[in-house]
Amino acid sequence: MACNHKFRNDLDLGKLDFEPLTLIVGTFNPEWPLSNSAEWFYGRTASSCFWDILPRLYGGESLIGASPAEWKQFCHDKQIAITDIFSSIDDADPDNPEHQKMLGGFSDNAIIHNFEDFTYVNIVQLLHRHPSIKNVYLTRSVTEAFWRHLWNPVAHYCNHNTIRQRKLITPSGDAAYQHEAYNIQNPGNQIPRLEDYLLMRWQQEWHF
Repeated sequence: MACNHKFRNDLDLGKLDFEPLTLIVGTFNPEWPLSNSAEWFYGRTASSCFWDILPRLYGGESLIGASPAEWKQFCHDKQIAITDIFSSIDDADPDNPEHQKMLGGFSDNAIIHNFEDFTYVNIVQLLHRHPSIKNVYLTRSVTEAFWRHLWNPVAHYCNHNTIRQRKLITPSGDAAYQHEAYNIQNPGNQIPRLEDYLLMRWQQEWHF
């Protein structure tokens, strides 16, 4: 039995009641195990700074403690759509304790190194269907061949259709080592909080 994306019905942007200008692309949010407390995209706020960073990019207050309804309203107001790369991991077995453990760690590396059968979201098709989108952001790097293989067609489509595409540093705690390295390299201009370091990095890539 596959492990579907927890918000699979939102991935194709069919529920939007606005025309998005910006598309943010993540990786995967598993519907199981039950330890996945996310109520919407990037909703595991104990380990993700996304809902702190994104509103502050627009000059607003952090929404890290807000409800999914408030997150969705923010996206509506700013014409932001969110999707992910995987819609399901088709060779994941909920009765396999190892699969439960791997998916419960919410690690991209655990996904790509332990599973082989995926259903992907067709990002290019989404962009074709929503020509209003002029900015696309992936919230991870693509240094590994697996990710480059998935992202290169998106980058190619964007580059040939006047769509700005950028890769953002992950908003998760995995960015801590880059934050630490920055502070070591900039002793006179350190940034104490991870959230503020990530905000600075996103500001360098955002379209305004």
